[in-house]
Amino acid sequence: MDNLWKQIKIEAEEAVRNDIFLRPSFENAILKFENFGAALAHRLAGKLVFDDLGWAQIESIAREAFQTEDKILERASQDIIATVDRDPSCNRYLEPFMFFKGFQALQVHRLTHFYWKNGRHDLARLLQMRNSEVFTFDSHPAALIGGGVMFDHAHSIVIGETAVVEDNVSILHSVTLGGTGKDDGDRHPKIGSGVMIGAGAKVLGNVKVGHCSRIAAGSVVLDDIPANSTVAGIPARIVGEAGCADPAGSMDQFFVK
Repeated sequence: MDNLWKQIKIEAEEAVRNDIFLRPSFENAILKFENFGAALAHRLAGKLVFDDLGWAQIESIAREAFQTEDKILERASQDIIATVDRDPSCNRYLEPFMFFKGFQALQVHRLTHFYWKNGRHDLARLLQMRNSEVFTFDSHPAALIGGGVMFDHAHSIVIGETAVVEDNVSILHSVTLGGTGKDDGDRHPKIGSGVMIGAGAKVLGNVKVGHCSRIAAGSVVLDDIPANSTVAGIPARIVGEAGCADPAGSMDQFFVK
């Protein structure tokens, strides 16, 4: 994590050298901070601030979570690395931190989850509300999301209360991991590691998506998916094998019937 932060600061200095008008923005967001956690708390606070909860308050809320649970920042650093590795439009580590709402919204979810599991449900809900309003990323605070996860664009994301997203998953925009009605209990999808979910896909109910599988854009998944499979259609059906060992990493959305 320390090496990642050093690299982000190096990239920020280079950006300022290339365009002096960026100095105030990059100084305030990156260059004045000694560590990743403090900078991330400040960055998220600037995005979430509103009349009922000030910048300093949100920054303090984020710092408390980061200082209490190191795993949050570890996963955040994994998310940045995953984004640079998988997104061909992303060439520097500072880009997710500064500009990508997918990365930023996921880190807000990590805050909501921390406070939810520590019994501060109303605070978690308040942060969830702002995450939805600011980033159109509506995830229940109880949902479990692993590290090395990339939400590409992250527009119109919905994730239900009992959903689980394991490590190293890639999810494109307008994806729903939802329920199928008013049932309570364990009612949302479980997404295995290495899975790629295409734009507009809906995964509904307490279904299991096996590791390293691919869900084609626009598909509606209502049943379990075996590992290393590709599914497509409404309702989704298996159309072949995954096609590669790491669908989330390769981001290859083509398949052969």
